[in-house]
Amino acid sequence: MNVSVELCSPPELDDRLTIVRAGDEVDGIFVRTKRFNVLVDTLGTPELCRKALDLLGEDVHARPLLVVNSHMDWDHFWGNAAIAGRAPIIAHAATLERLRDPSSVQVLKDKVREDQRFRNVELIAPDITFSDSTTLHGGDLTLELLHTPGHTPDHVSVWIPEIRVCLAVDAVEYPIPEVWSRSAHDLRLLCSSLQRICDLSARFVIPAHGRTLSPTTVDDNLLYFKELASRVENLSEKDLLSPGLNKAVGFRLQDFVAIPAGMAQEVVAFYEGFHDTNLGATIQARLDG
Repeated sequence: MNVSVELCSPPELDDRLTIVRAGDEVDGIFVRTKRFNVLVDTLGTPELCRKALDLLGEDVHARPLLVVNSHMDWDHFWGNAAIAGRAPIIAHAATLERLRDPSSVQVLKDKVREDQRFRNVELIAPDITFSDSTTLHGGDLTLELLHTPGHTPDHVSVWIPEIRVCLAVDAVEYPIPEVWSRSAHDLRLLCSSLQRICDLSARFVIPAHGRTLSPTTVDDNLLYFKELASRVENLSEKDLLSPGLNKAVGFRLQDFVAIPAGMAQEVVAFYEGFHDTNLGATIQARLDG
């Protein structure tokens, strides 16, 4: 699979922000401040990250470079080897816990079997970690790194108050985000993170998937989870435990959100998988009382 990298500068965004787009796979963000530049996420392979750095050109060398890993999912941090030794990498402390889990190595082995473009990936740990939140003071811009778990335990969003922009990464997604597991605990965490982002009253909210800047995406995501809970609330325990509920009329993905026109069927199936996990977590929350 060949993935191209391009730089996108939507005219409505502050010119100190550039979207680093790796095809349909993921969007990273490059932020310029007076004191340093920040790359939020290194994309899915070192090669993709190097292409991004080449496209950014002199901007990369104009000031010291910092890197933020929003979370440890492969499409966001497997490019770290292109940065290691050149710039400090910052992430939430829970990233180290995920890296130590044997499943992280297994995911890489599985991806290499699927696609040889992952053969040069090294699992590079962050240099600096934090708990809850930390702040990068750039002089003209402040980057507040907020722990927003639920999609993953280590997920971080970035709030830039001076321009009221939230880099929500995977905590917000169009058409829907996915909860980490089918547990009620993770569901509560994701909904709390969505509410935290909503409460920022951002002018622009930039997720890593979905190619949207609109803060209404956060409202739509919250409404989706509220509607899930409402419909599950009216079911008997027998119905809750019925297999294939996510395919039943009234509980399908398209019964909660509009499927974007022209979305490829394999992408629809991908988000149906998200919906199935979200529904499972909502059912568990109901069963837990």
